[in-house]
Amino acid sequence: MKHYISAESVTAGHPDKMCDQISDAILDACLKEDPNSRVACECLVTTGTIVVSWEITTNAWVNFQDIARDVVRNIGYDSLEAGFSADDVSVQILINSQSPDIAQWVDTGWAGDQWIMFWYASNENEAYMPTPIYLAHKLARKLEEVRKNGTLPYLQPDGKTQVSCEYEDGKLLRIATVVISNQHTANVSLEELQAGIRKEVIEAELWNLIDENTVFHINPTGKFVIWWPKWDAWLTGRKIIIDTYGGIGRHWGWAFSGKDPSKVDRSAAYMARYLAKNIVAAGICDTCEIQLAYAIGVVEPVSIYVDMKNPSVATEKVVETVENNFDLSQWWIIKFLDLKKPIFAKTATYWHFGRDDVSWEELNSVELFQSIA
Repeated sequence: MKHYISAESVTAGHPDKMCDQISDAILDACLKEDPNSRVACECLVTTGTIVVSWEITTNAWVNFQDIARDVVRNIGYDSLEAGFSADDVSVQILINSQSPDIAQWVDTGWAGDQWIMFWYASNENEAYMPTPIYLAHKLARKLEEVRKNGTLPYLQPDGKTQVSCEYEDGKLLRIATVVISNQHTANVSLEELQAGIRKEVIEAELWNLIDENTVFHINPTGKFVIWWPKWDAWLTGRKIIIDTYGGIGRHWGWAFSGKDPSKVDRSAAYMARYLAKNIVAAGICDTCEIQLAYAIGVVEPVSIYVDMKNPSVATEKVVETVENNFDLSQWWIIKFLDLKKPIFAKTATYWHFGRDDVSWEELNSVELFQSIA
């Protein structure tokens, strides 16, 4: 039976994603000088204003305002024409230290709160990701590339992509619909914009999956010159489906950016992805979803749940292998994945998963899971 699945992504210039990047840039700055920093940093962006808030406990000296402005500038918001200017924006800092009631547990290596994380991997492609979100990310990254290298000089930083894939009996057939909306300068015609994005972005990235029946919606409203924070407010952590699997699998509601690895909702989520990906790569199932649950003041997870599609090994055997070979306590995960480093800013755009430059995407436990097949 045929069915369709859609997923979306956004470029680095999307205002929510800009907030994510500022939060993770501040996290990296803290970890660079003090690997034991406790950081939970959220940002708000609205008309001419950036607010940096929440809690940070660190021995590092961090210039929050300079970091925020540098992120904005590097994205491309360096003039009023783009709707936001790094040099003109007001940056307000509202930071507290971590609550001592929480710190007393984190200091001893126990979970600092209760969390439930679901994580996922699929054998659909080389990234072990659901294809709709994987392709939506590729289009978003390509939009930024052709903007920055001058191929499409009329593009501005803010953009969104959406890909709808057609499946039959669980197998990918083709791309049914592609939607792209990108901010642009006022002097480009809609026809030139649409032709440029179709050729340099869509056809360049998706040539092998589009056909004569694929539908394209490129800036379907016809005009996107004014940047959204002209009227609205935008926040860290509002793109949690884009940051994960595009809606495939279950989601627990937590966000990543701005949180140091002592926050189990970030570190254990990365660990669950590592496990799911290695299980799928071992060839013992087509998809794997893992749930880890933690309780405040408890070292080990209170439960481990594994759900596999078309498994060749009993679920109980997989869970037993995980329990016998992986500690899964907060500090063990941090050590295993080497997370006390300034590596998080790069994850704030396009994907936390399916990339090849982070420890939780490594496939160095495949043989372990193959051994139980």
